Order: sequence, then structure tokens, then C-alpha cells
Amino acid sequence: MHIRLLNCADWLSDSVTRHIRPKNNSLQRAPNKPMGFYLLGLVLLTFSQLTNAAAKIEHWQTPQGGRVYFVRTEGLPMADIQVVFDAGSSSDGQQFGLASLTADLLDTGAGKWNADEIAQRFESVGANFSAGSSIDKATVSLRTLTDKPLFDKALETMQVILTQPAFNEADFQREKNRTLAGLKQQEESPGELAGIAFYNALYGKHPYAHPVSGVIKTVSAFKVADLRHFYQKYYVAANAIVVIVGDLSKQQAEQTAEKLVAGLPVGKKAGELPDVSMPLKSTLQHIEFPSTQTHVLVGLPGTYRKDPDYFNLYVGNHILGGSGLVSRLFEQIREKRGLAYSASSAFIPLSKPGPFLVSLQTRNDQTTQALQVLNQTLDDFITKGPSEAELIAAKKNITGGFAMRFDTNKKLANYVAMIGFYDMPLDYLDTFQQKVEQVTVASITDAFKRRVNPKLFQTITVGKSADKSAK
Repeated sequence: MHIRLLNCADWLSDSVTRHIRPKNNSLQRAPNKPMGFYLLGLVLLTFSQLTNAAAKIEHWQTPQGGRVYFVRTEGLPMADIQVVFDAGSSSDGQQFGLASLTADLLDTGAGKWNADEIAQRFESVGANFSAGSSIDKATVSLRTLTDKPLFDKALETMQVILTQPAFNEADFQREKNRTLAGLKQQEESPGELAGIAFYNALYGKHPYAHPVSGVIKTVSAFKVADLRHFYQKYYVAANAIVVIVGDLSKQQAEQTAEKLVAGLPVGKKAGELPDVSMPLKSTLQHIEFPSTQTHVLVGLPGTYRKDPDYFNLYVGNHILGGSGLVSRLFEQIREKRGLAYSASSAFIPLSKPGPFLVSLQTRNDQTTQALQVLNQTLDDFITKGPSEAELIAAKKNITGGFAMRFDTNKKLANYVAMIGFYDMPLDYLDTFQQKVEQVTVASITDAFKRRVNPKLFQTITVGKSADKSAK
């Protein structure tokens, strides 16, 4: 399980996860094409800018019920395609890690092909395929050239992976053992242990509480039939959205989406998650670990994607701890006192309220002092809010870098997937800067006072106790 903190570059992306493990993340070269062709394409892709309107998102449904979101971008013969299922770890039930292992196994064999043959098919047309899962969702992604022979072969391969995964016993045992080895290794990482304890403290018995990759006890008990059952239940058209961004016509996009979901059963959409309950009181949990640094996490359930307070909380957090070197937390903890190399805070919005967390690492003998400064800085910000000067600087920083957040097809596809999955307005990107500008000192202060209660903070520390460090 990985805890990744939000910063100003993450404000839209739904890539903030506790675990996502794509299988293949390199763009391969197709035969009979000069390498310069691909290098030029990558340069153009990296520096292509979307101007004026952020993105014209077109939306429709396939006959099978899958929702489609399409953005046409011209000038580069490439397309990024995602099929997103409401099938993240929050759908695991009591079989923690089932969603993750199911996604990991998709491209180990499908149809008549084994893993090597699948990889060769993508490599032969210069395509990039990946599959992974996060707390809310599972995502299958393809980046491919739009030249018809290359595109058709890549799309056919993706379609077979989606609709005919083999779930062979040998592949299952290999991936299961790899997962168990990773879970065992987590026990040697104080950062991983802190993250696991933090989510448990915040969410208790809620589906958000357990690690995406599961725990050794549950993963050890998996049978390949469990993965097949999960796939059959959740990898269905009614539970899918298709995102297409690239140099394709509307007709081509329609045909692409139809091909991808045509072989899936209609099925049903995943059920609604239970509401998140706030902690009843603050707690402090220390986990003893033989390290020179103590990992500290402080927080509580925070915001969700369609939260009316989202922009006030987001801009406020940018000032508090989300803007790196110029944030309040960094200034008080690092710059003024040298108690940690860095200190930051983040809201991680999900379908239901995801965590608000503050994170730092400090020397074992400085843990108590660092926690005191952290909590005092939070109290001051919640009580008084930001200054007008801080707010102006934050707005300039957020809106000034706005275009760079989706300056490639891949980035844009990620954001469109977020918009589609969480049923956000199609003009979300177009109105984002306006909503940031509407935030005031008063609205930030009001939102933080109502939504961030220090009396409910859950605090996790992992490291060697100060008295034991002195021995």
C-alpha cells in the first residue's frame, strides 16, 4: 500500500491511490517505422497544449449500457483509451486484495494467447497496455497509434483481454505469490505500516479501511475461482465507462467503444458504498519500529468528488500544506524549526469522503515536538484561516499552471475518466479556474471549521520511541 500526497499537480487526477500496479509502461516501437518517427511523436505529445476551452467532452451510451466519454485531439496520430470499472478495492467485501489481483491477472492470458503473445502483439504495433486498480476503480488502458492496421490490432488485443481473460491456474499462483511477497515486504517498511494503520483508524469497518493489495491472511486464501467470480460480477458493460482521447472521428470513437464492450455481458452497476462515519474521538497510535526516523500521519475523513465544499477545501489546503516549499506546514516545521525534511497535507477525494491527511518524517527524538508544531499550525489555520496575500498567491499558482495539468492526451484521458467515473459535469475543466477564483478567505475558514475538527484527528506514528532511541 502506497500513500501518495497531493500537491498542486494532482488537483484533478484520480491517480492518487494506495496501490496501483500497471504491468507495462513503455511505448514500444512498431516494425517498419523509424525510431525518429516515435521520438518526434513523443516530443509533440509532451508539448501539445490545449488552448481556449479545456476540452470538448462528448458523451453517450453504448447499446449495452456502457457510458462513453470522447475528446477529439488533432495533430498527433495517437489515441489513449481507458475502460474503467467500478471494481476497486472498495468492492472486495471481506476478500481484501481481490480486486487488485483480478486486475493484475487480466493480461497474463486471454483468448488463445498467453502473456508473452499478448505482449508481442502490443509491441509489434508500438502500443502500450496496462491494467491496475485503486480504492474506487479498476482501469484498463491502451495507448496506440491511429494508423488503421496498427490501431485495429491493438484494439482487438485489448478487447480480447477485457472479454476473454483466461485466469489460468499457473498464472494465478505466480501472481498470488508475487502479491504475497510484496505484502511481506511491506512489514519491513515503516511508511507502509503507517499508511495501513492510518486507513484502519479513519475507516474502521468501512470498505476504504483495508489496503488495496490486501493482507496476507486474505490473499493466502484466494482460489482462482474467486477471481473469476469477481470478474464476472464487476467487469460488465453496465459497470463500465469508456474514455477515448485522440485523433479519431466521432464515428471511429463510437465504433471503438462498441467493440470494447460488445463482448461483455450487460450485467448490473456496482451497488452504492456505505456512508463514511466520522471518528467519535481523537486517537494516538504508536507502532514501534527500529528506524532512525518516525513516520507521522494525522487526519480524518475529508472530502469527496462532488462535495460542495471541495474548492474551498482544495484551495485552503494548497495554502496549508499542498503547495510544497511555500506552504504553512513546510514553513513552520521545516524552515523555522528544522524538525523534518518536508511536511505536507492533502485531501484525497473519492466516491465517499477520502482522507484528509498531514504527513511528515522526523528524527525519533523530535517526534513529540514535531507533532506539537503540526497540531498548533493546524489549529491556527482552522481558527483564523489564510491571509488575503496567501489566498492571492495560491490562486495564481493554481490557475497559472492550469493548462499543464492536461497538456497531453494521456493526462487528459485520466481527467476525463475522473469526470466520467464520478459523474462530474462535462464542463468541469472549463469552469475549474472560475470556481477557484470564487474562493474567499471567509469561505475557506468556514469550510475548514465545519469539516476539519482537531478533536477527531487520528494520529499514527511509526518509529523507535524516544526513550528506546536514547539507549
